[in-house]
Amino acid sequence: MQTITAEQLKQRLDSGEKINLLDVRENHERAEFNIGGIHIPLGAIQTMQLDDIEDLKNEKLIVYCRSGNRSGMAALFLEQVGFTNTINLVGGMLNWQDKFGK
Repeated sequence: MQTITAEQLKQRLDSGEKINLLDVRENHERAEFNIGGIHIPLGAIQTMQLDDIEDLKNEKLIVYCRSGNRSGMAALFLEQVGFTNTINLVGGMLNWQDKFGK
C-alpha cells in the first residue's frame, strides 16, 4: 500500500492537481470536518458497496479517515478487490488538522 503525508497531499491540492479522494469515516465525523471527495464509510466498503467508485479502479485514489487506520484497512481491501492505485493518508484528519487547522 502506498502512503501520502498531509503536506504532500495539501501541496498537490493547492497546485490544482485532479485528485480522487475517498473519505471512509462515519457521517458524523465527516460533518465535523472534511477535505472533500467521495464519502463511503468503511463498513460499506467492506460490504462491497462500491458503485460510486467503480470507475476509479485504475486511478489514483487517496483514502482518508480520522487517524489513518481505517483508511489503511480500506486501501488494502480495495487493492484485494482490484483497485490498482490506492494511497493512504498517513495520520488522517487528526494530522491534517494539526498541520493546517480546519
